[in-house]
Amino acid sequence: MRQRQFFITGTDTAVGKTVLSALLCAALHAHYWKPIQTGADEDSDSRTVAELAELPPKRILAEAYKFGPPVSPHLASRRAGECIDLARIAIPDALRSQPLIVEGAGGVLVPVNENQFMLDLMHRLKLPVILASRSTLGTINHTLLSLAALRGVQVAIAGVVLIGEPNADNREAIERYGQVRVLGEVPRLAPLNRAVLLATFSTRFDRDFFAGGEQAQRA
Repeated sequence: MRQRQFFITGTDTAVGKTVLSALLCAALHAHYWKPIQTGADEDSDSRTVAELAELPPKRILAEAYKFGPPVSPHLASRRAGECIDLARIAIPDALRSQPLIVEGAGGVLVPVNENQFMLDLMHRLKLPVILASRSTLGTINHTLLSLAALRGVQVAIAGVVLIGEPNADNREAIERYGQVRVLGEVPRLAPLNRAVLLATFSTRFDRDFFAGGEQAQRA
């Protein structure tokens, strides 16, 4: 896999993808890219990551598509009179050897146009995927379904990160039944800033994996 480049997706919206993205950008000294942004009228994930990870503007890539309403990309683009063309979304050549965190919109099967899903963008970019999952009740089903969808199109899976209060039973079940590694855990963080994110990476993540010495899993 490309050294320290990952696509961050989640089991559903608001699971914690953006905080995870900020954490990894800070820890890996990575660039950040949100190719498709909806809900820009309320907030911008690029701005949130820049603030939390304290990234300079040169390490934030501009969105390929940006829409105001906080709805699914296919609805947001339709309301704007546009159609999202995944062929327009490509990693810049200058960043192909640089640490990079790409964040998706919503979950794996969020529609982006009339016949494609966020999953198709992951397949196109060919980056190993980190799945952000809740640690709480219901996560086993949601996580296994998302992993099955990724494997169905042979997307490389780097692993899972559990977000929320640590739950050893759910972690063990996800690793066992999902045949996947849990790469880290992000508990409830307060305050939420770069120092706290870096401390969380140092104490709760598999730092050897992120050093680039291991391969992502394939179906």
